[in-house]
Parts: sequence; structure tokens; C-alpha cells
Amino acid sequence: MIEDKITTLAGSFLSGLSLFSGLNEAEFALVTELLKIVRLNNGESVFNEGDTGKEMYIVFSGALSAYGTQSDGTQRKLFDVKQGDFFGEMSIISHEPRSATITATEDSILIMLKGDDFYRIISDYPLTGYKILRAISVVQNRWLDQSSKSYSDLLRWGENARRRAITDEMTGLYNRSFLEESLNERFNNHSVKLRVMSLLMMDLDRIHSVNDQYGVKAGDTVIITAADIIRSCLRPGDIPARLAGDEFAVLLPDTEIDDAVIVAERIRGIIEKQEIEVPAKHETSETVIIKTRTSIGIAAAPAHAGTTEDLMLKSDTALRKAKNLGRNRIETYLL
Repeated sequence: MIEDKITTLAGSFLSGLSLFSGLNEAEFALVTELLKIVRLNNGESVFNEGDTGKEMYIVFSGALSAYGTQSDGTQRKLFDVKQGDFFGEMSIISHEPRSATITATEDSILIMLKGDDFYRIISDYPLTGYKILRAISVVQNRWLDQSSKSYSDLLRWGENARRRAITDEMTGLYNRSFLEESLNERFNNHSVKLRVMSLLMMDLDRIHSVNDQYGVKAGDTVIITAADIIRSCLRPGDIPARLAGDEFAVLLPDTEIDDAVIVAERIRGIIEKQEIEVPAKHETSETVIIKTRTSIGIAAAPAHAGTTEDLMLKSDTALRKAKNLGRNRIETYLL
């Protein structure tokens, strides 16, 4: 079918665009599965100024122009849109009406991404969404002179969306989704040999007793303090994540398990010595100083695992061992 042929050609075309150039094969397949083909005749408008924005578009073939209404009511041409350009993303991002009318100046074929799918990518696949947002911001900066429009709102929105999508709100560490995507990217990148990495899995010892005695806010203070300590012990390229509750994980790229043990011991030792001030009782201004402990399990790839799920399971197995052997200790996974 002609439509199938166009879709095949479009896939090849899209892979060469800067918008998707940072995506790996799996991410590219995920995004292109959501795209649709839209045909326009010469003179036909994609959308009009003031319309609700629910889609963004990429020009596969043909040409279009953008027109805006001046103060006297007349239409002025703002800029041309050519093959490979994308448009319409600003209304999706800002939740505002279309700022211009986009009209085909010759028969054209567009590739469309719905706004709902755009946000689904950001929510469910934050690392993929972040790459696309970064690509959008780079391209929009190049268009500043042509469009005479400031895209500072886009940059701020993109950064805020990225932060919300990949971080844990309470601690500021990465979230589980970002950790898993980071692992998947390393395991699934078949173009390069899998590089060594270690994964620390950890949780705080007997945190529930803190919640029972001093309240949930005290428990949250302990968790936040532990997160700050974890962050302070790591390199810029390491990935600390809060998985849930008092459970954390740390991905250490290019790190053998013996070196990972050193990092883990640093974290464990500082947490053990840390004095944490929490409310002495519920709804009181009195405070008390408490301490906490942590147990840590470590596994490495490719020595112990060849997939994200396996590496997380092996490190969690080592963590269970640490807790069973008395807590406040470090254990590595043994084959």
C-alpha cells in the first residue's frame, strides 16, 4: 500500500532528524509507533490562530508558512516551515491557543504526534522524553532570529518537566523509573560492549520504629537526611535513586564491585554517625536527636547480571542477606 510505503520512508527520514538523533533504537521504535501520517492540499491549513493545540507536526514533504494577525487585523507572514522542521509543540507545552495559522503552500505530507502521546512519553519514559525536550529546546534556540519569539518559557517548562519526570519529589534523588531506564539503555545498547557497572541496593534499618515513636514527619526527615548523605558520597555521573519509602539504589557506572564496596562503606559509615534532629512527640516544638543505620547489597554487571531486572534482583538478594545477618552492614552478591 502507498500509505505503508510512506510510513516506511518516514521512519528512515525521522531517524536522520535532530529531534530524534539522541534516541537509541528501542526509544526510536517507541516514539515512531505513536506517529501518524497527515496529508494536506496546497492552501489547506493545519490549524488556525486561536485554535486549541493538541498535536505537534513534522514536515515530511512539501512546504508551509506561518501567518499571524497584526494589530490592525491584517495577516502577516511570520516564517516558512520546510521539510524536516517541526511545529505546534508550543501550544501543547504551554496549554495555550495556537499563536499562528499554519498553511500549506504546496501539497504536503506531515507526521503528527498527539499531545496526549507526547505527555505519555514524558511520564512513562522520562529519559526518552528528556532527550526529545532537549532536542526541541536546541532547535527552537536556532529559530529565535527567524521567528522573533522568545522560547525561554519552553526551556523553563522543559527543565521543570524533566525534573518532575525523573526525580523523587521528597528527596530530590532520581526516581525508580529513571534508574530503570538508565539501566535499560546500558544493557540494550548493542552498538557498544556492555561496560562494567555496580548497583547498590539499600534501605534504612528499622525506619518503621521511628515512624511509630515520633511520627511520619520524623521518618521523612530521616529519609531526606539519608538521601543527602548518599548524594554527597557520589561522583557527578553516578545515579542515586529513591525507589520507595526508605529504599534507595545507586548505579555506579564504570565501577568494579570492590570499588563499589568502598563507596557503600562510605555511605553506611556517614549515615551511622549522623545525628538527626526530629520532633520529640506529635504536634510539639520539642525535639530529640536520633540516629539511623542502613543495610546495603551490591551486585555488578556483567559479572552477575545481563539485564536490568536481573541486576536489580541480584543486588536486592545481597541486601536481604545483609539484613538477615544483622543489619547495618554491606554484602555483595555471590554466584
